Amino acid sequence: MLKEFGDWMPLGNTDEQKPAKEGTVKAWARSPENLVGGWYGLRKGYRGRFANYDPPVMELLGLAEVEHNASNNRMRAT
Repeated sequence: MLKEFGDWMPLGNTDEQKPAKEGTVKAWARSPENLVGGWYGLRKGYRGRFANYDPPVMELLGLAEVEHNASNNRMRAT
């Protein structure tokens, strides 16, 4: 998904009860078009935390670059 996007993509972290802004990692993690066909996470209150936890792991594995600002962080494929 990040390679297809080709540039910095906003993480778009938001509460599970609020709609995710289009064009963000969070929106992709909730989309029926992603690899699992919808929300990442099954338990209510813990669903959709993909944009919180996956980017740092991808960064450690060398698969993505992640900004570390106070807010409005973005990521891109390496």
